[in-house]
Amino acid sequence: MKKMILTTLCAATTTITLAADPQVPYPEGYRDWHHVKSMVIEEGHPLYESFGGIHHIYANKKAMKGYRKGKFPNGSVIIFDLLDAVNSGNTITEGDRKVVGVMHKDSKRYKSTGGWGFEGFGGGDRTNRVVGKNAATACFACHESQKAQDYTFSRPRD
Repeated sequence: MKKMILTTLCAATTTITLAADPQVPYPEGYRDWHHVKSMVIEEGHPLYESFGGIHHIYANKKAMKGYRKGKFPNGSVIIFDLLDAVNSGNTITEGDRKVVGVMHKDSKRYKSTGGWGFEGFGGGDRTNRVVGKNAATACFACHESQKAQDYTFSRPRD
């Protein structure tokens, strides 16, 4: 009887887990990963209102393999670290963190968004999820145009 109850509970838990919208995990230690590139979006750019500031792109080891091969394996994680751009005289420096954007490759969990899970952590706060269930419209709608590059915009510098 106990075995039957445990089996039923396990099956129910698995069903609930699979049915739930899988959350993208916060990328602990990402600033120690490979730095892919940096850029600044300034006023006048069409994406300035949403993404103005200094962008740093980081990739874990699996994502770096994906950049080299053109197809990213499951477990690839790409980070879009967006910070305010502070102009102090003739120097632009990093200000406050605006968001840590995450692309997490898992072709089974995120099938409806090209195999990528998307999340944004407002201010870099692990508990402040700003994308959530809106990944398809908030992120993937733009990334869909990059299907030929496995839905990624960035390319590593030489």
